[in-house]
Amino acid sequence: MSEYRTRQERKQQKQKQKSHKKDKSTFKKRFKKILIAFGIIALVMMLIGGITVFSIIRDAPELDPDKLTLANNPEIYDRDTELVTTLQAHENRRSVNINDVPDVLKNAVIAVEDIRFYDHFGLDMRRIGGAVVANITGGFGAEGASTITQQVVKNLFLSSEKTVSRKLQEQYLAIRLEQKFSKDQILEMYLNVIYFDDGYYGVQSAADYYFSKELEELEIEDAALLAGIPQRPVRFNPFKNPEDAKVRRDTVISLMERYEKITPEEAEAARNVAIEDQLQRSEREANPYQAFIDTVFKEVESIEGIDSTDIYTGGLKIYTTLDRDLQEHVEHLMQSGEFEFPDENYQAGITVLDTQTGQVLAIGGHRKPAEGALTYNMATNPRRQPGSAIKPILDYGPAVDEFKWSTYHQIVDEPYYYQTGEKTEVRNFDRNHRGSVSIREALRISLNVPAVKAFNEVGIDKAKAFGERLGLGAQLENIQESYSIGGFSEGLSSFQMAGAYAAFGNNGEYNAPHTVTRVEFPDGTVIDLTPEPVIAMNDYTAFMITDMLKTVVQSGTGTAASVPGVPIAGKTGSSNYTQAERERFDIPSTGTVKDSWFAGYSPHLTAAVWTGYANHDDGFINTNAGEGQIARALFKQVMTYAHEGMEVNDFVQPDSVVRVGIERSTGLLPSEFTPQSEIIHEYFVRGTEPKEVSEEFEHADPVSNLEATYDEENHEINISWSYPEELLDQFSFRLEVNDGNDDNYTLIDVTKSMAYNLSNPSYDTNYTIRVTVVSDDNAELESDPTTVSVRIPEEEVEEPEEEEEDFIDDLVDDLIGDDEDDGTNNNDGDTPPSDGDQGENGDEDTDDPNDGNDEDSGDNGENNNDDGDPAEEE
Repeated sequence: MSEYRTRQERKQQKQKQKSHKKDKSTFKKRFKKILIAFGIIALVMMLIGGITVFSIIRDAPELDPDKLTLANNPEIYDRDTELVTTLQAHENRRSVNINDVPDVLKNAVIAVEDIRFYDHFGLDMRRIGGAVVANITGGFGAEGASTITQQVVKNLFLSSEKTVSRKLQEQYLAIRLEQKFSKDQILEMYLNVIYFDDGYYGVQSAADYYFSKELEELEIEDAALLAGIPQRPVRFNPFKNPEDAKVRRDTVISLMERYEKITPEEAEAARNVAIEDQLQRSEREANPYQAFIDTVFKEVESIEGIDSTDIYTGGLKIYTTLDRDLQEHVEHLMQSGEFEFPDENYQAGITVLDTQTGQVLAIGGHRKPAEGALTYNMATNPRRQPGSAIKPILDYGPAVDEFKWSTYHQIVDEPYYYQTGEKTEVRNFDRNHRGSVSIREALRISLNVPAVKAFNEVGIDKAKAFGERLGLGAQLENIQESYSIGGFSEGLSSFQMAGAYAAFGNNGEYNAPHTVTRVEFPDGTVIDLTPEPVIAMNDYTAFMITDMLKTVVQSGTGTAASVPGVPIAGKTGSSNYTQAERERFDIPSTGTVKDSWFAGYSPHLTAAVWTGYANHDDGFINTNAGEGQIARALFKQVMTYAHEGMEVNDFVQPDSVVRVGIERSTGLLPSEFTPQSEIIHEYFVRGTEPKEVSEEFEHADPVSNLEATYDEENHEINISWSYPEELLDQFSFRLEVNDGNDDNYTLIDVTKSMAYNLSNPSYDTNYTIRVTVVSDDNAELESDPTTVSVRIPEEEVEEPEEEEEDFIDDLVDDLIGDDEDDGTNNNDGDTPPSDGDQGENGDEDTDDPNDGNDEDSGDNGENNNDDGDPAEEE
């Protein structure tokens, strides 16, 4: 029985059915519109895509027949935009006809590069499918699908950038190339353009270079080795990386076996041949520009999308900063034998650049002619501890920049310890201290204590930031206190040091050192590689550091690097061996250093020179034989030659700096000098120069509670006094003594300490101690002296009782007159005993100004970084 519904309910039911039909009709209409819209959008996108692809293909270069017979040679231009003809590619490429290529080499290349080469039409669709999947999961460019034909097109006509448009052009031209040429012709093109590292490309040149063989002489293992190199030429170069080269060679052999190009027995025999047994390097003519060109290639290769193959086969025009004349002179100094080096293992690295632009003009990277391209370069590759040469960069430069220190700023040279880690003393080259010294003087004679104090006052973060602005970022990642005097965990190259020093001579503007200005591609694309300048410091910092470094060259540790008629600012540096290194390699404890540096500049040119040995067992720098001076001598030779015929100007003082004459006492010099007044001129940041009367103090109060007592047990005078501690940042104490022989006082020290121990006073003497408060900022501001006296009693001498046997022996000697040398002490008073071996560890430097040993040879603290450069005496 059907359910009963009222008329009203039946009416409502009919209305619902009508509404449902209407909604369904509306949905169909909307869906139809959406479908039409999507169709229109898809059509438009296809049209746009087609137009885009057409536009990309239309812009593809023509298949120039002239470029198909030989790959585009790289053209290297010097700084005068003249072609450096000795670097043209044809010298290391010999074309080969495909009929002269043995099957074993063809099979090896096809097996590893493009196994379906003779079957596809220029594109391998199976490889493209696999590459699409890889690029979706790994991003565009994660994996390529290039056939041999595509590689020929890319090498000869296109750049190496990984973009969709370049890939479309490559595929289009590959199809075109297959239409115009046979497979053998295309394979011949490929075999003549592929790059094999060390400047060689093409299979015939490579076979000669690696094996000294003609192509028909190649064995299976030789062909497999050659076929594997082009994928990563540097990595698979058997001379550089024999282990990686063997793995790659064996991979190619396995592929040849898989594709039945060789039998399993042949594959096994080829794999069993040692890489070393295959290789026979052919001789090549030395290239005087090789060290420079190696650096050029590395810079170009750093361009995103460029690899070493493209450099040799991409038809690039590379415009460099090379000064051919200067480069040849540097190479001559390094390799001719006219400049005397201690032995053949002694190495040097030289970088010369333009102070104002950072353009590298010459690089001395090899003591012997380079055996190939990209060989180890002693100017750009080594990371050696810079020693005291780092002090302008991490210590005084940041302090002047941050605190506006003057060149006369005083730092107390006194016993001092590293503030972090174990309690380790910072020692100067001669283990002595000089009291209050100016930073100019501290740099001039290369004191370590003031340098570490300056570093700590600036703070590690600001010192690091300063060095980073000078291009040393990566090497300062693990910076610590010992870096302040050159104790790096990872050192620097002369290339980096030259770039950093040039900024001081360029008003504080840093230009990264570079050998390439621009690169032009065959399609007309130009990449400008000139670095953007960086304002690394204030101009007053650059000028005042420069002026202090001029003093280093004029009268300090760098006099051997001076260039007649040229204003030179520079700094010496050396690093020492650890005790463990000395014991392991039998290195003497004195008179030896590991690295010797000189970095310096004129307003026009900058040069940094490192010298030393590549390995500890090759030798050590003997400073007693003057070998520590070689870096300075090389610098002088190079810079003298480089400045010939140049109009030389001095450094220009900026408006931010003022030169002020101030009065000081030569009592700040060693005590044998008689104190007397003199006027000296120093540089101050404008607005910080001293006034006639201190803005804060019109007078200085004398010390109080001055006491002096004699300590009989230690035979010393203990002196102490009092002064308000809040004034110690502006005042120091001049300590003088008078022994009663005359009215003159002798300077003992200038210190901020309020105690002093005077050792070994004379017996039976009255001493008067005088302490005067002096201003750190105003040489004329000082207090009235305060004095105290103390008497040293007569020495009490106990006469020892002689034993009877000794008395008889002495009597017999007197009667016989025995004056024979018994070997115990042949010092009769005429010849003083040597003091060169004194000190706890036997590492005390004799500091002979005439022996060429102006670097400290001790082992100091963290990272063995006790570096110093005592002043030379003319």
